[in-house]
Amino acid sequence: MTYENTLDFARRLDAHDPLRAFRDRFHLPLGPTGQPGVYGCGNSLGLQPKAARAAVEAEFQSWEEHAVEGHFHGTSPWMHYHETLTDATARLVGAKPVEVVVMNNLTTNLHLLLISFYRPAGGRYKLLMEGGAFPSDQYAVESQVKLHGYAPHDAIVELVPRAGEHTLRTEDIEAKIQELGDSLALVMLGGVNYYTGQAFDMAAITRAGHAVGAKVGFDLAHAAGNLELHLHDWDVDFACWCSYKYLNSGPGGTSGVFVHERFANAPELPRLAGWWGHDPSDRFQMKKGFRPMAGAAGWQLSNAQIFPMAIHRASLALFDEAGGMSVLRRKSEQLTGYLEWLLRELQLPAERLEIITPSDPAQRGCQLSLLVRQRGRALFDYLASQGIVADWREPNVVRLAPVPLYNSFEDVWRIGQAVATWANHPV
Repeated sequence: MTYENTLDFARRLDAHDPLRAFRDRFHLPLGPTGQPGVYGCGNSLGLQPKAARAAVEAEFQSWEEHAVEGHFHGTSPWMHYHETLTDATARLVGAKPVEVVVMNNLTTNLHLLLISFYRPAGGRYKLLMEGGAFPSDQYAVESQVKLHGYAPHDAIVELVPRAGEHTLRTEDIEAKIQELGDSLALVMLGGVNYYTGQAFDMAAITRAGHAVGAKVGFDLAHAAGNLELHLHDWDVDFACWCSYKYLNSGPGGTSGVFVHERFANAPELPRLAGWWGHDPSDRFQMKKGFRPMAGAAGWQLSNAQIFPMAIHRASLALFDEAGGMSVLRRKSEQLTGYLEWLLRELQLPAERLEIITPSDPAQRGCQLSLLVRQRGRALFDYLASQGIVADWREPNVVRLAPVPLYNSFEDVWRIGQAVATWANHPV
């Protein structure tokens, strides 16, 4: 696409956007003038679907009318509520229904999966992750390593970019995996790095990890609902993700889990067990002896979080209605490409502003991370004063994420105009 830096051009793109109607399915926050602002922070917290309130109200109504019998009666009985999310979740991440379940929250699920898939033994105990991973991942991995009696500084190997570069090269990740060889127990990366916005080649990384006998898993907090995923075909061992970023399911929303079908019937695999993961055929006989359900559902601990799941179900319906991730990705690449073009048109020197997210669309999702070495917080504050919601990450990065379900090309153009104004008249 040939871009133009005009409001008319942006509005023409919006007029021909087949997804434009979905913007009206979300509540847009108001800017300082009382008019809808520009929301560029979907990578941190997605907007509220207008259907969310009614979805939760329906469950309040069921609770009001049926009380405990709501588990068995009503439009969506709670006993099987999590199952109403399964098919849409599988479509979202490129999985088979048996491979996914929605439960708990992200870091809880990460711990549950690490218990099962980080199984150090003998000389195979190393865990490979990206340097500068999101703190929750770092803390989870550190504690899991200690749980097995290893020192984090010895067991955890961190990938760092080459000197003078901001992101990792796939060939360097593969080389490090090969170098670690039979000392490597687990590769555990984010699908998209939260700070740089780099999307990793999960298929290549999984192949490399399996080639040396390691398990491979991903934290997809910044990838689910952002990238087109094919977890089953990529042969990933496990993954988990939150639902409150690109999946628009509310602050602290429920989480998704993927476990490859080769582990679907592996009761011998160590795990932390809970009642809801037990074989439902005799769950209510209250006997000793845990027998896991087949598939990812066997990692469940407790019964469903109905209210967060109601919001999540309403949001997942929008993804299906829009045509799925392949359709959304086409618009996403155009939105992010337009934002990148507008920013590069400013021709600012790198010592003032540098885009550290890869330029290749295959190596990023919606997010662009702007490294602002001089008065970066001033840029963030100026954007806020113009009704543009961005995200600030210490020490000097502004993150912007145009989301295809609710952001427009006019939004992107307005961000470009605001950055240009700031660049020409620093405040």
